[in-house]
Amino acid sequence: MSAVTGKKPAASDQLRLLDHIQLEHLVAGTIAGITSTLALHPLDVLKIRFAVHDGRSNATPKYNSILSGFGTIYRNEGFRGLYRGVTPNIWGAGSSWGLYFLFYNATKNYMQKGNPSTVLGPASHLLAAAQSGFATLLLTNPLWVVKTRLCLEYCTETRRVTQYNGMMDCLTKIYAIEGIKGYYKGLVPGIFGISHGAVQFMVYEEMKKVYYHYYNLPAASKLGTIEYLTFSATSKLVAAFATYPYQVVRARLQNQHHHYDGTLDCIRQTWQYEGWRGFYKGLSTNLLRVTPATMITFWTYENISHLLLKRDKTVVLST
Repeated sequence: MSAVTGKKPAASDQLRLLDHIQLEHLVAGTIAGITSTLALHPLDVLKIRFAVHDGRSNATPKYNSILSGFGTIYRNEGFRGLYRGVTPNIWGAGSSWGLYFLFYNATKNYMQKGNPSTVLGPASHLLAAAQSGFATLLLTNPLWVVKTRLCLEYCTETRRVTQYNGMMDCLTKIYAIEGIKGYYKGLVPGIFGISHGAVQFMVYEEMKKVYYHYYNLPAASKLGTIEYLTFSATSKLVAAFATYPYQVVRARLQNQHHHYDGTLDCIRQTWQYEGWRGFYKGLSTNLLRVTPATMITFWTYENISHLLLKRDKTVVLST
């Protein structure tokens, strides 16, 4: 039933994906992505630098440990060094999470034919998340290229390696030197990386579904802080272990200090010189970053989206 007219929507209307878009999810996801990014960006800088160091080149600095990395960056580059690339990261994370939650909830609502009480299976959650991830990746990949390159601008005690003067300068120079293709470096492993979000959302939704069933709660009920934090952390850990290698390959393809002849060449060289361990470089740093980041993101998103949707429902009913 339509809350405004009291009329049942036509079947054809129910089948239109655009009818299921709710901007509340975009707003909540954007705020959540920005919040977690500001809190944990220094770990992102360190993760990227660990990931691109292949042991064969001195183009990027080598750190012996996470604490050593933080200390070296702070000593050589100051506090600003820990926040290199934060501007495109805020734009990228905010827009990515906002668009992802927007597309995902619209697709899920479409599958449920507008009835949030309809229970979907793991395959449906996986498909909805994969479709949302692909659409989001196409729109935001240029921001991730810029973020990676700015994070790889660094200083040592003897030299300063910088090519870009901020986000807009980086965007301009990439286009001038590499054209549109430069904005989409790392897109292929990024497409494979869609599986990361798909696995994460599937596990997250399945955990919520089991919880609803166990406690006999209506689907889409608001849960407590502990539940959101536990489900989001667990789903992120599962997805991270399953799909991390694509992040290493993508970061290396986007690295301006080393050239590979495409994705397969990057995979071949990584395997040849570093073995399977090369595909998991930076994993510990990544887990330190993404686990609390995901907990902050999902908790913020769930609470803000419930608040906005409840507010809108109250406004509609009162008119």
